[in-house]
Amino acid sequence: MILVPMLLIVLYAFTRKGNDVTTFLFTLENFKKFFSDTIFLEVLWRSLRVAIETTIVCILIGYPAAYFISKSQEEVKMRWVLLITIPTWINMLVRTYAWIGILQDDGIINSILGVFGISPLTMLHTDFAVVLGMVYNFIPFMILQIYTSLTKMDHSLIEAASDLGANKFESFLRVTLPLSLPGIISGITLVFLPAVSSFFIPKLLGGGQYVLIGTVIESQFLTSGDWNFGSAISLIMALIIMVSMYLTRKVDRGEQSETGVL
Repeated sequence: MILVPMLLIVLYAFTRKGNDVTTFLFTLENFKKFFSDTIFLEVLWRSLRVAIETTIVCILIGYPAAYFISKSQEEVKMRWVLLITIPTWINMLVRTYAWIGILQDDGIINSILGVFGISPLTMLHTDFAVVLGMVYNFIPFMILQIYTSLTKMDHSLIEAASDLGANKFESFLRVTLPLSLPGIISGITLVFLPAVSSFFIPKLLGGGQYVLIGTVIESQFLTSGDWNFGSAISLIMALIIMVSMYLTRKVDRGEQSETGVL
């Protein structure tokens, strides 16, 4: 189920149809077409930038939220975790559609602003809308990963740091934060990977003119019918994702060896 589709993508990426529809000719033209066109490179960079921005926002919001939940009482913890996971029970497409009604010119936010005499803001079909939609859909993965890492932490280490004269801020920087890095790394992986390849969130919230690499791949398969070029782009993205996973895991192992976490 995993290997055969990947082999088909590789086959289509490195081939083109010959004169006979049953024959395929080896070629690198699909990759040359992608890297020689500045438009595709701009789309790739825009996709990486949006994914990085989404990941950073998820960390900045998710870490304090996970830390707060981990410090709550046991019965309260489960309630917070339930509130975070409930939205994930609803189809992601439905949740994204809901943001259209919130962000559009006559939506909920602009209606509230109008009560205070503030002119409507253009939020839909912008970078802000796309990043907001991705953060909303992917932030539960960041919070839950960091929360799990914080709850598994040995709290006696914090008590030891306090006994050695460290205040709460120093204990957080020297003990809590390093020990929670595995959760942060896992959260980055679970947020960045789907964000960089997402296609329907930018399509709905960014509008037809807002194109990311996932949208390009979708159009090559479903609209243009150029499966060879679409497979080449998919293979390029797969390599980028694998390199990203390798780097994050390498950082994770390095942090574990420094903190003594095995």
